Amino acid sequence: MSRLAVEISEAGYGPVTVLRDVELEVPEGGRLVILGANGAGKTSILRTISGLCRVSGSIRWGDAELVGAPPYRVAAAGIAHVPQGRGTFGDLTVRENLLVGGATRQRRTALADADRWLERFPRLGERASRAASGLSGGEQQLLAIARALMSAPRLLLLDEPSLGLAPKITVELFATLDELCAETGTAMLLVEQNAELALGIAEQAVILESGRITIRGPAAELRDNDDVRRAYLGV
Repeated sequence: MSRLAVEISEAGYGPVTVLRDVELEVPEGGRLVILGANGAGKTSILRTISGLCRVSGSIRWGDAELVGAPPYRVAAAGIAHVPQGRGTFGDLTVRENLLVGGATRQRRTALADADRWLERFPRLGERASRAASGLSGGEQQLLAIARALMSAPRLLLLDEPSLGLAPKITVELFATLDELCAETGTAMLLVEQNAELALGIAEQAVILESGRITIRGPAAELRDNDDVRRAYLGV
């Protein structure tokens, strides 16, 4: 069973501690959203899971302990991380970027999946032969997500996937993520500023303040919480 169980005593960068006493869980096929103000430490949680931060505590993925594991081991375990800022390979074409994402899979399977994602994201399909550096910011974000999906992950870590996307494309993207997770059973840990959309596709939610979780519960309950609505939903 691929369950993510995070128990972070402390985590940070060098001598700077960013996270303290953070506990969260994403069950197999589950969806959890992390909300919080800029600088609260949301991105650091994802980076810690991916092996990019100093950490004390435990991060278990199924039977495997991830604390101390290098990032490539985390990826090989079936965890795909789409960082904030896209991170595409600008000199490679859209199709080549996708094939990089499927590099650990059989060539025939990777080619078929690349065609699948180019069809699923028509904006990428129309630009399959174009260098990634020539894409708009929103298109690069879509490409980064599609490239992560090329590895057929069991857990998808998404850091602000709506960043740089037009509102219409953002709605389409979240609908697609909702469908894909339902179809494949992929679990999702989502950091997102668009709380309305994120809470709409998540099952559970936590709110992070100054590196600590202050509120947690079912996403539907947080959507109805007056304090959360004022702080994150603008109502």
